[in-house]
Amino acid sequence: MRIIAGERRGARIAAPKGDTTRPTSDRVREAAYNLIGPVEDAAVLDLFAGSGAMGLEALSRGARRCVFVESDRAACRVIQENLEKLRFSGAALVLQKDAFQALREERGRTYDLVIVDPPYGSWPELASRLAEALPATLAVDGFLVVETSARIEPDLPLERVTSRRYGSARITLFTR
Repeated sequence: MRIIAGERRGARIAAPKGDTTRPTSDRVREAAYNLIGPVEDAAVLDLFAGSGAMGLEALSRGARRCVFVESDRAACRVIQENLEKLRFSGAALVLQKDAFQALREERGRTYDLVIVDPPYGSWPELASRLAEALPATLAVDGFLVVETSARIEPDLPLERVTSRRYGSARITLFTR
């Protein structure tokens, strides 16, 4: 995997070993950021961060800060290593915890960009809890990006901007 654009364009990033995470492919990340547009000076929340590729991409493209939330210890270690390699450590925070615990703790804070990329098979069980928690986390005029299996059309109490398939993945963009 590599960073697609921005000041660290072309830099290789690591992904956790094994099948506990499913890193967002370069192609899907590029498509997502083409839909999102500029992220300079944005505050970013990357939930179910996995390898952290989406948040790292935001930092490379000029985001001010990114909070990575991932429950898997090995994945958190890889995110931290990627941040150090890319010299983004000062602009990021890695939280090893459940996404909903992090959302409760982040209550009152808003983000310009929220990225949600849970395990593909878990969307049906997470959807209602995410629908309840995410709107308060998203800044006015902010964007929420949800990556799911191509077969799933996520529905949240936010304005849907677009939903597009990229192979086995679907990117759905919401705004407030």
